[in-house]
Amino acid sequence: MSNPVRRAVQAALAAVFILIALLLSSASSLAHGFSSVVYVDVTSPESGHVRTELGLEYDLLVVSAADAEGDDPLFQEGDAAFQDADEAAQVTALDDHADTVLAYVTGRFGVSVGDEDCTPTQVGGATINMREGVPYAFLVLDYTCPASAQEHEIRSGLFPDDEGYVKGTKTIVTYDLDLRTGSAALDADQPSFSTHQSTGERFWEFFKLGAEHLLLGLDHILFLLALIAGSRRLREIVLAATTFTIAHSVTFVLAALGLVDVPSEIVEPIIALSIAVVAGWYLWRLWRRGSGALDIDSGEGHLSLDRAGWTRLGVVFCFGLVHGLGFAGALGIDVAWSWTLLWSLLVFNIGIEFVQLSIIVLVFPLLALLRHRAPTLGLWVTGAIAAAVSAMGLFWFAQRVLGL
Repeated sequence: MSNPVRRAVQAALAAVFILIALLLSSASSLAHGFSSVVYVDVTSPESGHVRTELGLEYDLLVVSAADAEGDDPLFQEGDAAFQDADEAAQVTALDDHADTVLAYVTGRFGVSVGDEDCTPTQVGGATINMREGVPYAFLVLDYTCPASAQEHEIRSGLFPDDEGYVKGTKTIVTYDLDLRTGSAALDADQPSFSTHQSTGERFWEFFKLGAEHLLLGLDHILFLLALIAGSRRLREIVLAATTFTIAHSVTFVLAALGLVDVPSEIVEPIIALSIAVVAGWYLWRLWRRGSGALDIDSGEGHLSLDRAGWTRLGVVFCFGLVHGLGFAGALGIDVAWSWTLLWSLLVFNIGIEFVQLSIIVLVFPLLALLRHRAPTLGLWVTGAIAAAVSAMGLFWFAQRVLGL
């Protein structure tokens, strides 16, 4: 075996082992995953008055606030309500311990003008809504600021890494304040922003958010790996990636227009099923055709694709529509059309596509070389990848359907 082929084999096998390790580690992840997203909507009803509506994962808020403020009764009451999936009891737990919750939130989230912090006051009680299959607690806070302020700074350090519950929390802020509208993505590296931030700063924040969402979203990564493993030539993976991009962009836009609203309880299981189906497609061809699994049928049609190629594109397009709903959910797109959300959506999407194309450029040539120089081994490696991906997709599908 030549050195290039040996290196290709080693790299491919390493990829399989890394993939399996990721699958095993993900199986025991928390309900809210390794990270969390906080959603904040900021408006100014009148001069000197800033209103913020915060959406925070309920169970994470309960354990973090109870631990930080030493309120064990909040944890006992709140966790029981979470385990019972009792929304009324969850609201009661937060309202009964409103001082604890408010102290935790305002200690890590704030609005300021210059060097002066605005004074927060909670408006009404907490509410609970489901987002991506997870209960979110929504709190409304009014901040009293200097009436003459023309620029506000918003900071967030909610659910930091050092609490030990999640890592890399993002706070997505949509604002209509100081005669400006916009969006910002805050994290540990950039914990605050000014309402007068530049267009370039906003672009980079959401580009990075989109890139990280795909790169850290194991389900979307596995779907892409399934596409790559089952593609017989460069044309197929390019067309599959393009089809996937068009499909998820369609549902992205429809979500921003407020024309599509599919519950995450439906979206998330279908995303898991799509992983298993696309990977299983290639396994089925291996079982039926063996070493001929990569052969192209005679009688190619448009775009030099055979019947199997076109069928696969149709499947990818349908599942891409569902993945688009998952991407939209990550941005908190659940309101009608706005230019602010459209801007965030487009830049977020560019970040997704950058990572997607980077993975294809890195992985597909390696597999193509392996298939060309060592065809049998290439089938074994791609088959192992497809089998692992399909198994994980089925596991996630069962887990999400059963609500585990």
